[in-house]
Amino acid sequence: MAAGGGMLVAVISVLAVASVLALLWRRRPAAAGGAARVCVAVLGDLGRSPRMQYHALSLARHGHSVELLGYLQSRPHGDVLRSERIRLVPVADLRGLRVGPKLFQYVIKVIVQAIQLLYTMMKIAQPSYILLQNPPGLPGIAVAWVACLFWRSKLIIDWHNYGYTIMSLNHGKNHPLVQIAKWYEKLFGRLSDYNLCVTNAMKEDLWVNCNIKAVTLYDKPASYFRETPLELQHDLFMRLAKDYEPFKPQNITESVGGKAESSAFTEMDEKKGHVVKTKGRPALLVSSTSWTEDEDFSVLLKALEDYEQFINEGVKLPSLVCVITGKGPLKDYYNGLINKLHFKHIQICTPWLEAEDYPLLLGSADLGVCLHKSSSGLDLPMKVVDMFGCCLPVCAIYFECLHELVKHNENGLIFRDANELTEQLKMLFSEFSTSGGKLHSFRENLRESKDLRWDDSWDQTVLPLLGQNE
Repeated sequence: MAAGGGMLVAVISVLAVASVLALLWRRRPAAAGGAARVCVAVLGDLGRSPRMQYHALSLARHGHSVELLGYLQSRPHGDVLRSERIRLVPVADLRGLRVGPKLFQYVIKVIVQAIQLLYTMMKIAQPSYILLQNPPGLPGIAVAWVACLFWRSKLIIDWHNYGYTIMSLNHGKNHPLVQIAKWYEKLFGRLSDYNLCVTNAMKEDLWVNCNIKAVTLYDKPASYFRETPLELQHDLFMRLAKDYEPFKPQNITESVGGKAESSAFTEMDEKKGHVVKTKGRPALLVSSTSWTEDEDFSVLLKALEDYEQFINEGVKLPSLVCVITGKGPLKDYYNGLINKLHFKHIQICTPWLEAEDYPLLLGSADLGVCLHKSSSGLDLPMKVVDMFGCCLPVCAIYFECLHELVKHNENGLIFRDANELTEQLKMLFSEFSTSGGKLHSFRENLRESKDLRWDDSWDQTVLPLLGQNE
């Protein structure tokens, strides 16, 4: 164990040597044309890094040329792909290091990632800023700092959470790797020029515990997160019905005219020529996840089992279609649990949606569920931000600073365990067939909210850091 920690310290020492070399390079003449160029970097999947995609789009909107650097595993949003000012810079995702103990594999991976990332950052055109997502910050923060020394650029860290608290979910708070990662994050985090963070609680923690001054940039929904018109809902459901059983019509004989084009939720009224909602349709419950340790989906599965039991006992509740979107390491584990469930009134599917379809699904749903429990207690779930952008009420599991986003009994409900979630589902869906009730009032409150969208919030918060006067 100590040997592994020593190896990790050695990695950081190598990066320190690299920084000295970069300092020597600072004597060379600066490359031309860097003033309007920004490197936006994440040592993760770009397609599953919406906030960094939003940063790239905002920078491009203000005339910057953007090098968007990260793994190209999932397709980024079409707006990113269509932008003439954004260039994707792929970084190979390192997998298959299976030699020796896990600690040794991890250290080797960090070393290779550091070399690979530094090499990639040296190849791009000179940026005026490097905007880096943290976590993951090991080895990203140190490498980005070295690259900034090389380019004479400014380093901006966007703190979504702490990497060491995420590591502690697997290894425990006192594990040597966790302690080294904590020391590393605080040390190299202080070398940044500017810092952004996602909550006021994190802003305070960064200052008190790390001596890092940050500006809060709350996650905000992009403009395309909005309620989905019924015609677009129908088109989405018909496409999903080709691959996923829960979206297929449950009883074709009850559809309008008997022969209508229909899904489980919508159908085309051929006589009137427009889409209507299917009579007796199920309620659509949506959750999204990266399938990691900070989201315990057994809570939702237990609540669904109890919900099914209520229906079996004669409680008047609608059938449910539960859609859980996302990719991640624990997806196979939870799919195994789901496959063991035998529901009559609930159907569950776990699709991966294209970037353009995800907002359409949220804007079509009846209720969102969030099981994100922050490893640090200081970040907020972006999935809830997106749901609120679509005026979708949410049931979210409690953690310390959740109140900065979810207002209990105003735009959603906060629960602490499966029993509370079950009662909330029962209460919300008992009025599903009526036009009133809590779901309706929550949705109306979200519609009336004057909360800023991403573009406006970014212009007020980040643009001044870049020295722009636009």
